[in-house]
Amino acid sequence: MQSKSIVIIPTYNELENIRKIIPDILGRYEDVDILIVDDNSPDGTGIYIEQLSNESDRIKLIKRSSKMGLGTAYIQGFKFALQNGYDFVFEMDADYSHDPKEIKNFLEAIKNCDLVLGSRYKTGVNVINWPMRRLMLSYFANSYTRFVTGLPVRDATGGFKCFRRKVLEAIDLDSVKSNGYAFQIEMTFKAFKKGFKIEEIPIIFIDRFQGTSKMSKKIVREAVFMVWKLRIRSTLGIL
Repeated sequence: MQSKSIVIIPTYNELENIRKIIPDILGRYEDVDILIVDDNSPDGTGIYIEQLSNESDRIKLIKRSSKMGLGTAYIQGFKFALQNGYDFVFEMDADYSHDPKEIKNFLEAIKNCDLVLGSRYKTGVNVINWPMRRLMLSYFANSYTRFVTGLPVRDATGGFKCFRRKVLEAIDLDSVKSNGYAFQIEMTFKAFKKGFKIEEIPIIFIDRFQGTSKMSKKIVREAVFMVWKLRIRSTLGIL
């Protein structure tokens, strides 16, 4: 039986981006569905997706009442994917910082592992259109994460991923409370500590052309403290 794959894309005011990326993904891959988790976007993203979902059963929508954060969006998306029998579950941004052409490389890599990470730093620094300050913040945040947690990956904060369903089934999704970078670190760390095989594949990350960045000081602070929390919980055997 053919495997089922779904790409989860959280949205908040992503109408212009979503108009491009949905037909791009569906046109390239006949066996990949899309789930949009929309946080009541004022620009009408959710309304637009609802119309599309009535026309195609490959487009799914979770409508949320307010802006609730990236982590909770993905958790709801993961639960939807598990409930609906998907074998491979992607995280992906709407803004083309993650290139849909790379999905085929993830699907090839996942044949031999349990979690595939799209890495900006596996083969040097593959980031375009970031100011130096943000690039240095991201690069050193990943070095800091490796040092504190022992997580053996170059890019723990990236948001382009593919999970086997058994990884998501093994993680207590209700216990994951973080958002932003911290969410990405936490999910990968939990998979690592449960013994799942993780592979990084190089991607080129191009900063968004439409909309505004979700980066904030709060997101950075959460990630700084989350890595120590993960290390302590792991040491105590309560992860």
